[in-house]
Order: sequence, then structure tokens, then C-alpha cells
Amino acid sequence: MIKNYLTAGKSAVAMALLSASFLTSCDQEALLENKELATSQQQDAVSNGRNFVANEVLVKFKAGVSEEARAKALAHISGNVKEKILTKTMERFGDKEGLVLVHTPMAALEAVGKLKGAAEIAFAEPNYIYEASATSSDPYFTNGSLWGMYGDASSPANQYGSQAAEAWAAGHTGSSSVVVGIIDEGVQYTHPDLAGQVWTNPNDPVDGIDNDGNGYVDDVHGWDFDGNDNEVYDGGTRGSLDNHGTHVAGTIGGKNNGAGVVGVNWNVTIISCKFLGRRGGTTANAVKAVDYLTDLKTRHGMNIVASNNSWGGGGFSQALYDAVNRANSKEILFVAAAGNGGSDGVGDNNDAVESYPSNMDLPNVIAVAAITNTGAKSSFSNYGATTVDIGAPGSAIYSSVAYNSYASYNGTSMATPHVTGGVALYAASHPGSTAAAIKNAILSSAIPTASLSGKCVTGGRLNVSGF
Repeated sequence: MIKNYLTAGKSAVAMALLSASFLTSCDQEALLENKELATSQQQDAVSNGRNFVANEVLVKFKAGVSEEARAKALAHISGNVKEKILTKTMERFGDKEGLVLVHTPMAALEAVGKLKGAAEIAFAEPNYIYEASATSSDPYFTNGSLWGMYGDASSPANQYGSQAAEAWAAGHTGSSSVVVGIIDEGVQYTHPDLAGQVWTNPNDPVDGIDNDGNGYVDDVHGWDFDGNDNEVYDGGTRGSLDNHGTHVAGTIGGKNNGAGVVGVNWNVTIISCKFLGRRGGTTANAVKAVDYLTDLKTRHGMNIVASNNSWGGGGFSQALYDAVNRANSKEILFVAAAGNGGSDGVGDNNDAVESYPSNMDLPNVIAVAAITNTGAKSSFSNYGATTVDIGAPGSAIYSSVAYNSYASYNGTSMATPHVTGGVALYAASHPGSTAAAIKNAILSSAIPTASLSGKCVTGGRLNVSGF
């Protein structure tokens, strides 16, 4: 019998809040009552070294607040609206207000404190900065390099791999009808191992017009939310940018083409949602990226089953929580890296010190720790008996990078796409499955692993061979 892990390790209070957040359009009001807790968590973020844009805050006004009242509220922080964020997904969910990104001469947390409790404000929070969590340390599969793809009975073999090779042997190699979004750096869609695996938008040909009406002109392979343009690969022929996003993509869906690397899925469709740039990525752009995928699934019925989120570093964000919640309502899983510890490089306990976005207590979130090729928990990997779900290969992981190259990286960033790949593989062999069913299949098939016992909800590592 399949064990249901969806609520394992969640406190009664957290589950009560969570269940309340899925009932009706009144959800938003219930969630906003927690703004004082959110602000407290943001204050804690400073002592934990979390970064945010120095003089920016994200503000959500309550419905019906007049322009005069808004201006008066922002005057308390000498704030000027830098950008209004109202995605198609927000509108579809009945949110006519959206968010405003406000520039203020005050320090961000001082401004948040001044706005706290104002009658006009639903919530205000820093515009957190997130970063990729990886460090750099051959057909690659046959020479023993791609241990994360191996199984205990494959050749080459490694019992601590994801067992993907055994799934392939059983005829499970994925499907191009299954779509995943990579919210990360950009992806080199022309890479030899990724060409044809990255989505080409059939509804918006390159003509300078927003033909599909989603607010993004000529979004051919996705969108660059950092640069606010349609070019999701900025690495050029020197490969100076977008290594991390391209590495993640190769693990999820590198082609089986007899060269380079291969991913968990030989067939899959990848959408690039670039929000990490030279200086990291912000909450504002992460929200847009999550909503972009939700809108594509809603507007066009695309079979988007998950987003891969190999990044972290911010504090709790109500705005991002709400966006991931909207994705949940459309059956899109949010697979997230558990994090790589602090400045000391030693993994932290996420039960004690929150790591976002993986710590968001939503049913569509899967938080992923990293293990080595000997089954040990990677020394850098965060863990958490109730807040991290599963372990996956994350040390010495070879994959594609820009430009047309390959490299070995370490990080929970590398473990996460193994799980996202597993999600896509299961969705291909079980079409029509709900997000809850896919998550349960991933977690309940985990192989018990000594190094993860008491360190994550399942106490085990990824196993895709049973799909």
C-alpha cells in the first residue's frame, strides 16, 4: 500500500492555517492576518544574513483603497511606485490590486516597520534577493560520471543514484507532452543535449506582437524576467552566463543522443523562466515567473506538471507564497532546493532555521536535500525531519552548461532537478495524475537511507525505477 506523506511532519497549527488557505476567494484575507508573523520572520532574516534590495519594498494594498489613501500611506516612507505587478494569473484569481514595488530612501526593514499595521496595507515585505545554490568542482554516462542516473542493477551501477537507468530499461523515458518550468538562470536552448527539448511557443510567433495576450511579447522559449525581454539565454558563444540554469535543464531532460550527458527524461518539454541574473533574482521577479507558468497552463491547457526551483536565500514572502499557492490550484508542483547551509558551508536544520522557498508549507512543495555517491548526506546540504521531504544525488553532478559545454557541480541545486525529472517521468507514464498523486508517488517510493534517517520526512532517497 502506498503511504501518504503529504501531511507528514506538519504541525497541527500549520496544517490548520494551510487548510484555511485553500477554501474560497476569501483565502487572501485569512492569509493576510498572518502579516505580523511574516514581518517577524523578515526581521529574523537580517540576523540570518538574508539579502534584499536595500531601498525597495513589496506592498499589497487592501482592496478598494483609494489612490489618495495609497499615496498617504506611501508618504510615510517617502515611497515612490517603481513598478505595479498585476499578472494575468493574479487577475484570474480575482486579485485586481496586484502588488506594487516601491522605492524608498529608507532601509527596507525600516520601511516595512513603518507600514506595519497601517489600515490600507494588506502586507509589506522586503524585495528579497535569491541566489543559485551550486559550486563548480565525457560521453559521461558510459564512463561512470553520471552516477546520479544509475541504479543498483544498471551498468554502470550505483545504488545511491536515482535509479533512472532502470526506469529507462523498463521503457519509461519520458514524453514531450509533459512540461516543466525551470525558474532559475536562463537555459541554452541550442545546447546539443537540449536542442528540441526546450519549448517553442506556438501561440506567439516572433512579430513584435503579444499574440497570445499573456503580457509578454514574443516569448518564444519562455521569458527573461530579470532583463524583461524574450531572450532566455545570455551566455553567448563564450558561455559567460546561464551555466546554472543550463546545468539544471540537462539533469531534467538531456537528450539520449549518443553524446554528452543524458537527463532523467530522454523526452520532455522545458520552459525557461529566467529570473536569476548577474546579481541574483528578486521576489518580484520570482512571483512573475511562477505566475507565468500558471497562466500558460490555464490559458492554453499545457501539461505543466512542475517548476524546478534550485535557489534560495530570502526570508518568508507572502507574495511568493500566494503565487505558489495559485500554482497549486492548477496542479503544478514546486520542487525546491533545501539549501546549502550558511557561510560555513555546513548544512543547517531547516526545522530550526527556515530556508525559503523550500520551507513554504504548501501541499505542492517538495523540498530536496543532497546526497553523495556513497549515500552520505552531502556535508553542505540542509536537512529537516519535518521541512525537507527527500534526498537526491547532489554531489559531483555532471550536466550541460553554457556554451555547448559540460561541468560537474555540487549543491542541493543539483539534487532538485533529479526530483523534478522524476516528477516528469511519473507524469509521462501516468497521464492525468494530480499533483498530490505525483508527489505521493515520489515520496512513498523513496529508499530508506541511513544518512537521511531523521533528517527528512521520508528518511530516504529518490527512486524513480518503480514508475
